[in-house]
Amino acid sequence: MQTLTLQQRRQTKKNTTTKSGSLAVLDALVAEEVTTVFGYPGGAIMPIYDALYDYSDKLKHILTRHEQGSIHAAQGYARTSGNTGVVFATSGPGATNLVTGLADAMIDSTPVVCITGQVFAQLLGTDAFQETDIINITTPVTKWNYQITDATEIPSVLAKAFYIAKSGRPGPVLIDITKNAQLQEFEYAGYKKCNHIRSYRPTPIVRKEYVEAAAKLINEAQRPFVIFGQGVILGKAEKEFKAFIEKAGIPAAWTIMGMSAIPTDHPLGVGMLGMHGNYGPNLLTNQCDVLIAVGMRFDDRVTGRLDKYAKQAKVIHLDIDPAEIDKNVKTTIPVWGDCKETLPMLTKLVENKTHTQWLQKFADCATKEKEKVIAQELSPVSEILSMGEVIELVNELTKGEAVIVTDVGQHQMVACRYAKFNQSKSNITSGGLGTMGFALPAAIGAKYGAPQRTVVAVIGDGGFQMTLQELGTIMQFDIDIKILILNNQFLGMVRQWQELFHQRRYSFTDITSPDFVQLARAYRIEGKTVSKRENLKAALNTMLNHKGSYLLEVMVGKENNVFPMVPQGKGVAEIVLSKDEI
Repeated sequence: MQTLTLQQRRQTKKNTTTKSGSLAVLDALVAEEVTTVFGYPGGAIMPIYDALYDYSDKLKHILTRHEQGSIHAAQGYARTSGNTGVVFATSGPGATNLVTGLADAMIDSTPVVCITGQVFAQLLGTDAFQETDIINITTPVTKWNYQITDATEIPSVLAKAFYIAKSGRPGPVLIDITKNAQLQEFEYAGYKKCNHIRSYRPTPIVRKEYVEAAAKLINEAQRPFVIFGQGVILGKAEKEFKAFIEKAGIPAAWTIMGMSAIPTDHPLGVGMLGMHGNYGPNLLTNQCDVLIAVGMRFDDRVTGRLDKYAKQAKVIHLDIDPAEIDKNVKTTIPVWGDCKETLPMLTKLVENKTHTQWLQKFADCATKEKEKVIAQELSPVSEILSMGEVIELVNELTKGEAVIVTDVGQHQMVACRYAKFNQSKSNITSGGLGTMGFALPAAIGAKYGAPQRTVVAVIGDGGFQMTLQELGTIMQFDIDIKILILNNQFLGMVRQWQELFHQRRYSFTDITSPDFVQLARAYRIEGKTVSKRENLKAALNTMLNHKGSYLLEVMVGKENNVFPMVPQGKGVAEIVLSKDEI
């Protein structure tokens, strides 16, 4: 152990200052270049909020109406900005209200740092007022969590928190700070960012021989197929990915989370994978000879039955998280590492090709899907509005430049199927957890993360009622969000399954809603309801051009279904285009 000289000890003491734990927390946020915090105060975190009173010039705090709203907003912020979202919450119910958002952020790899207050250290374990063991509660849904009972730990622990949340495969971190630690004065020597933790390797070492083997397989392939996920976006590797597919001439399909990594109209972009994805990508997964997965985790919604998934193909899997390799689908060649590093290495080795005949198969499938599904969805003969035609008009009016934040349900699948994007970080949705109520608070955060962009929240009538109190946040902070409710007067996705697989026994999916327009006006937000096609475009124009937030409710078909569809228990090649095929 190194012994400091008297002069060194004097210099160290000169460089320190006395500071409370609460001030140390806020100084850490400033040092990490945090500009916006989403939160809700309470007794156990009151010292931090008291210190925040004097930091208004450095930190913008957005008071949501529920802690779940705080963390979804932080997720939306992280997803559009590429930065780490930050949340404040108090102990007990304040902390437990974060759990759904933590689980959502964990499965969707969203970097969020949650700072929760906790009861005094001497009261831990006594069932004190608003005490919960938030560390054990959140262990399964955080990348890392830690409880601070001594203020001297605050600078180093928060530095680790931000490093862990953002590095490697991103994810949520929760730091629980007891009230005594927030109040405690200590000798503060400044804040130092963390860039290394012993035993934590966020990015695996790239093995060049695996990249070379992968390139050899790709060069020999007759029917190569790329499927990509959010890892391309999280790795900031959009340009590298585009260069790879363009040189190799390989058709590429996106997962719901990977959408917008390349423009949706890219010539090699063949559509969305998954249960309600496009016909070609699903069907032809089982005809490719080499399947290249980039930054995706072979979720069950993408694979369908694993025993029927791409059995004919050799699989190359590029991922930053070694735990994803061979987890669901057996890999022929694993390529560990950050795709921003591995993709250029692969691109250098692959040959220039076109695969014209193989691409034509995707085009033929697209034609079939357009005739049997898309034409009826985007240009319905019925007087009843369809969700698809609404999204198509949004595309026309926003020219693919908007951020679209979707909730969960039929409207989500329709929006992700038909929305057009020209730039990355534009499709914000709850993918892995499928959290109803996500969209409204996430749209708030998305706007703060991308203040110059138009943010459209596409929400169903069911999900909207789960977090509609966040209209109060929009009102208080005058946030410009366009709220588009596609109202089918049902919990639509569940109803579709009840129709197709449960003999139309609509058990508790018929939902009654309030007058959404009047409700919005109570929050000083203008709005309108439209149900006729001849009024739709003008209403959407009004929404998009309105100064400030606006709520537009569009009444759509009650029993419209989303197709294509891979029925549960089926393989991806068993995708159907209509209910007559089930």
